[in-house]
Parts: sequence; C-alpha cells; structure tokens
Amino acid sequence: MNVTGSPSANRSAPDNREAIMLAAERVFAKDGYDGSSMRDIAKEANVSQALLHYHFGTKEKLFDEIFRFRATEINGERGRHLDRLFADGATPSLPQLVDALFRPTVELGHDPDRFGNFFSRILVAAANSDDPHTKNLIAQHYDGIAQRFIAAFQKVLPGISHEDAVWAYIFSIGVGMTMMARTGRSARLSNGSCDDSNVELLLQKISAFVCGGMNSLAGAVENAVASSR
Repeated sequence: MNVTGSPSANRSAPDNREAIMLAAERVFAKDGYDGSSMRDIAKEANVSQALLHYHFGTKEKLFDEIFRFRATEINGERGRHLDRLFADGATPSLPQLVDALFRPTVELGHDPDRFGNFFSRILVAAANSDDPHTKNLIAQHYDGIAQRFIAAFQKVLPGISHEDAVWAYIFSIGVGMTMMARTGRSARLSNGSCDDSNVELLLQKISAFVCGGMNSLAGAVENAVASSR
C-alpha cells in the first residue's frame, strides 16, 4: 500500500484498494469502529459499496487489514533500529533504545504525506479496548516487538527486574501514544513556547522524560537491595 498522496475517485483496481484503506482509516479515526459503517467508508472513498465488499469482505476484515499494514510498517522499522543498535555485540545506550521505540511512531504520526495521524487515534482506542478481537490484534502485531524492547531494557539497565522492565515499557508506550500525532495542546498550554510539530525536539523531550523514569525504576531496585544488607 502506497500511502503518499491523496486518494482520488478514478483509480485502477490496486489503487482503489489503497483509496478504500485510506478512507476507512479516516472514518475509523473520526467515528470509531462501532460508529463506522461500510456505507460511510464507501462514501468517503467515493466508490461503490459493492467494490468495498469485493476487496475486503467485511468491516472487521477491512479494519484488521489497516491495523496489520500500519503495525507492520511501525514495528518493522523498530526492529531494524534494534538490529542496528545491537549489531556485532554492541550495547546501545538507553536514550538510543528509547529513540528506536518512539521515532517510528512519532515520525509517522507527524508526516502529513503518510496520514499516520489517523492511525494514531485508532491505535489509542485499540490499546484501551476490552474487546477480545481488538486485544488479539494488539497481541498479534505488537507483543513480539514489545518483548524485544523489554529484553533490551534489561540489557542496558542491569539492575532492573523483568517485571519493572515490563512496567517501563507499558508506561513508555502510554507517553508514545499521547504524542504520536500533533494536537497543538502543548502549544496552547505554553502560550506557543512548546511546539509539538518539531519532531526532533519532541523526541528529545520524550527521551529525557522516559529515560528518567526507567533509571528511577532501576535505581529503586538497587536501593532496595542496598538497604536490605
């Protein structure tokens, strides 16, 4: 799926599939899964509802395909970052790991040509859903890369337990989903001095905050061990 450019009404069959997925992503982001219909998506894509069913079958299958595509895009990039950081037995720094975790999502969410801001809303809703199917989507597409980062955190923070490394990952992801797309709220709260459209600055601030929390968790373990002696 090529997600650059705007979907148009007059497209070949492969491009119609792209247009439908982009339109569906917008509708799911705006109205949520339950509030969206195949008719709404067909109207947004400017295609017939029959074509929608031809390409994807059901609304659930269309949602799953969007989720699979975006998650593969994000986590493939994360995995490549990890491979480079640990190549030839190297041990990266914690800020490098945190950057590898957040950069793919923040860059996607802030790039208007890739339309990632729509998926950011879908992902936040999915991550907080208690629906079994949605939980399975998260597990299927995100748990593998999560385990890689949890293990990586333990390598660069020797004092941290597996349990605290899991908490560190979960808390960090909460920050990442909040900042994945530009909202302008930080600028509003700061009278314009905090600009969340500056991706590099945003990543620096996220890294400082998240690394501080992780180091604190690791330090708490060390302090508890020291006090018990």
